[in-house]
Amino acid sequence: MDQQHQPHQTKSLFDVLPSKQSFWLGFGTAILSIGTLGFVVLGSCMLGGDCSVGTLAVADRAEVEEGSDDGAAAAAAAAAVAAVPSGTIPVVTEADHIRGDVNAPITIIEYSDYECPYCERFHPTMLQVMEEYDGQVRWVMRDFPLSFHPNAEDASAAAECAGDQGKYWEMGDALFENRATLGEDLYLELATELGLNITTFTECYEGDEVRAEIQAEAAAGAKAGVTGTPGSFIIDADGNATPIKGA
Repeated sequence: MDQQHQPHQTKSLFDVLPSKQSFWLGFGTAILSIGTLGFVVLGSCMLGGDCSVGTLAVADRAEVEEGSDDGAAAAAAAAAVAAVPSGTIPVVTEADHIRGDVNAPITIIEYSDYECPYCERFHPTMLQVMEEYDGQVRWVMRDFPLSFHPNAEDASAAAECAGDQGKYWEMGDALFENRATLGEDLYLELATELGLNITTFTECYEGDEVRAEIQAEAAAGAKAGVTGTPGSFIIDADGNATPIKGA
């Protein structure tokens, strides 16, 4: 992907901003420039170093364990003022698929569909972000197969079953690279190339459990305000979430 370069003698705005503001503004600009995202709300980051939009809450771990809806209600009430997606984003746990440093201060949660052309286009954007912000960003991928994509849920199942054998991201990368030929023949071919136990992979892929997990994850994404794919959120070290719309 081509990148734009400024003349050598011209200073970037990032050169004169404080480090925290510079990082956040640069991060948002990187996503906007190397992808084709609709928008990222970053004005508060530029002016005050606060990257919260005050409209979405990340579920508190205690609330998740206790099943409380208080956090979701408060987040939804705040969101009504700002007219952005409302709800509570499920907390990141060990059950999630995490790429990058698990202790990175910035988290990007992406709800994705392997048959979605916009997700396919967004994927290399995220790969580049992970490279350029190594150690500063962790990427969490969650399933959100759209009903009008006939291969999407099966592809998610293939990725999840590969994940059971430690190859989630490798399978996911390959699925996007081969989006035009999604299907069971491809999944078995990729599983073989990745060195997976094919019997174990097939039993998982054909089972009901993985499908239920995918549907539950998508339902949680919808509750958080995801209406299309890719549906993503940037979460800072304090748990403040900024939604990203479009790709």
